[in-house]
Amino acid sequence: MRLDKPHLAQLPSATIWRRGIDSTAPVGIVIALAVIFAAMRVTGMLGPSNLRWMLPFGFVLMTLTPWLFLNGDGRRQIGFTSPASLWSYAQGIILGAFAAIVCFGIGFALFGTGQDNWFMSFGRNYQQTLDTTGFTATKLHLVFTIPALLFSPIGEEIFFRGLLQRALEERVNVRTSTGLECAAFGIVHLCHHGLFRTAVGISFLPVSGAIWAVTAFFIGLLFATIRNRSGSLFSAVASHMSFNLTMNIIIFGVLWRYVE
Repeated sequence: MRLDKPHLAQLPSATIWRRGIDSTAPVGIVIALAVIFAAMRVTGMLGPSNLRWMLPFGFVLMTLTPWLFLNGDGRRQIGFTSPASLWSYAQGIILGAFAAIVCFGIGFALFGTGQDNWFMSFGRNYQQTLDTTGFTATKLHLVFTIPALLFSPIGEEIFFRGLLQRALEERVNVRTSTGLECAAFGIVHLCHHGLFRTAVGISFLPVSGAIWAVTAFFIGLLFATIRNRSGSLFSAVASHMSFNLTMNIIIFGVLWRYVE
C-alpha cells in the first residue's frame, strides 16, 4: 500500500525554535523532556493509585510542547499541516487497525490469555483504574475507549513523531532519528506491559516484556512512516486512534471475560 510522499520543505533548523531558545540547546531540552514524560508515565502506571492522573497529564503536556518550543514554521515542519492527500487518512486508519489485529494475534498465539499477553495486561490496567463491576460493554467503551482515542494518540504522536524526531534530526539523519524515537516509544511502553507493581516492588516479565517492547517499536515505526510519507502528523494521529480503537474492541469484546 503506497503512502503519499512528503510535501513539507525542510527549513533551516535555526528558524523553527521560538525566539529566545538557543539553536544549540533544543536537542538536550527535548531529550530531558522525554525523560520527564517517561518518569511521569512510570509514576502514573506503576506508582500509587492516587498518582494515576500523571499519565493523562503527561499526554496533555506532550500535546503542548510544540507551542512552548517551536514557532509557526517549526510546527508546520513537524507536521502541523494537512497531508498531501486525504487518502493518507484512510491508509493510516486501515494500517492502524491491521497493526492492532496483528499485535493481538502475536500475543494470543504466544501466550493465550495468560499474564504474558500484553492485551490482557492492558485490560488489567483498565480494571485497576476503577471498579468496573456491572459495566456494560457500552459503558466500558465510553469510560476507557474515548480517553484512549484522545490522550495517547494526540500527545504521543505530537511529541515522539513530531518534536522529538525533529530535535534528533539536528544531530543525525532522518532514518536514525526515526529509529531512536521509535526505540524510546517502545521502551516507555514497558510500563503498560512488562513492568508491573507487586507488594514487594516492581517486577519484570523478561520474555513477553522484551517481545512487547520490540512490537511497540514497530508500531511506532508504522506511525512514523505514515507521518514521514504523508508530511502530516494528523495522518499518524488517525492511525494511532485506529490502533487504540481496534485494540479496545478486542479487549472488551474478546478478552474481558478472562481479565482478573
